[in-house]
Amino acid sequence: MDPKATQQHDGLLQNRWLILFFSVLSMVAVANFQYGWTLFVPPLQKHLHAEQAAVQVTFTVFVLLETWLVPFEGWLVDKFGPRLLVMAGGVCAGLGWIGSGKAESLTTLYLAYAVAGLGAGVVYGTAIGSALKWFPDHRGLAAGLTAAGFGAGSALTVYPIANMINTAGYQAAFIQWGLIQGAVVVLAALFLKAPPAGWLPRAWKEAVAGTEVRKRQTSADFTSGGMAATSQFWVLYLMMTLVATGGLMATAQLNPMAVEYKVDKIPVSFLWFTLPALQFALSADRVLNGICRPIWGWISDHIGRELTMTIAFAMEALAIFLLIKFAPNPKLFVVFSAFTFFGWGEIYSLMPAICGDFFGRKHATQNYGFLYTAKGTASVFVPIGSALAAGKAFDFRADVLLLLGGALAFFSHFLAPTILRIDWKRKTHDLLFGIGIVLVAYGVAITVVPTMWTPFAAKYTLPRIGWPGVFAVAIAFDLTAAAIAFFVLRTMKVPAPVEPSRELPAPGALAGAQKQ
Repeated sequence: MDPKATQQHDGLLQNRWLILFFSVLSMVAVANFQYGWTLFVPPLQKHLHAEQAAVQVTFTVFVLLETWLVPFEGWLVDKFGPRLLVMAGGVCAGLGWIGSGKAESLTTLYLAYAVAGLGAGVVYGTAIGSALKWFPDHRGLAAGLTAAGFGAGSALTVYPIANMINTAGYQAAFIQWGLIQGAVVVLAALFLKAPPAGWLPRAWKEAVAGTEVRKRQTSADFTSGGMAATSQFWVLYLMMTLVATGGLMATAQLNPMAVEYKVDKIPVSFLWFTLPALQFALSADRVLNGICRPIWGWISDHIGRELTMTIAFAMEALAIFLLIKFAPNPKLFVVFSAFTFFGWGEIYSLMPAICGDFFGRKHATQNYGFLYTAKGTASVFVPIGSALAAGKAFDFRADVLLLLGGALAFFSHFLAPTILRIDWKRKTHDLLFGIGIVLVAYGVAITVVPTMWTPFAAKYTLPRIGWPGVFAVAIAFDLTAAAIAFFVLRTMKVPAPVEPSRELPAPGALAGAQKQ
């Protein structure tokens, strides 16, 4: 083969925009695992003769596995490269939907969708990490475009999947689209690769005057242990948890709120489209939830992450306030629900971008994976909002175990040896970390099987605060995050690396130590 042609071919495969395209494509292919789930709930409920709440547990299991395992998956990606891991993720995601189509019991469905969650988490974490590594000069835009693939990726396939469910049954839709989407991810993985060590864009290296964003970028590469030793990480984690909880609380209640205000079936016309108000609002979710991510990312590349966060979080609070105030009006319900979606999806572009700015590129996949677990933490609180709105009893056992286990694992692996500087033996660390993981697994198990025994009871009837009360909590969370971004995060210095002697072992080291 002509050496010149080979060089051109290799140069094309090294093109970072091409790599970004296939990263986005892989995200589009797994978007339906989250955003297309709602289409399958009614037929699953009918076929399995199960209550809707029991079927919806599947989604909770998916979110937990899709988020809380990303740090470990990110460590694997940083160690072995993106190609093989994303291929494995595509296989898991496809098998998860195929297994869901063949499931004849809730337990089988939970397990199948758990496999899909593993696969989707690998794809999500790898794609975002790739954007952070390849685009230090356009980190907000690149992360936003990648996250947009997940946020709006299901928009083009909603109709064909819904049509197949109606004509051929949900089993056929699960199996056929599982094969299609898994194959697309595997194909996209062939074009993925990490940048060479020390690589930087030519224009970025030659630039003399730094932008506002570049002034806030570290030249060091933090490991996850070093990252956890900084106060900046915990401020970011708190902010992401607050905004994710507020946004999820608001958006998760759209369906029941529209029904209660009797606007769900009222036709609303915009431009050339006429749809029932609720369908219009849910369609806007997919589109604007994706569009907002690259827009806010692009803005943050020019005016800075913290200022952009302040504006976006405050706008989200305003959108939720207007939504609850004008919810009885079907047209305004659609407008302000769209406004709400536009305001809160930005955390999935701004947070990975600032994580890369503060903690470097080398371990970006794993580092953002730890920050991304804030979404899983937020998901634990969201069902409580539904119980508060109706004033119903809520079983807190799973939440207590998940929070205790997660807190213990974080304390033993991060807080104690870094911030608190506790110099304990490895066996003590492994014991506490293992107990934390067991408690988390126990909490997930109770989520899947609510009748499972626990040594304590935690079922309480919550006060009825209605939709205004739930949305007031979401508004308070968003305004708190906006204030933290402006008054705290903006004034903090770029993190300085901790001493190498204080760095923590990678997540995989625990398993390796146990084998020895």
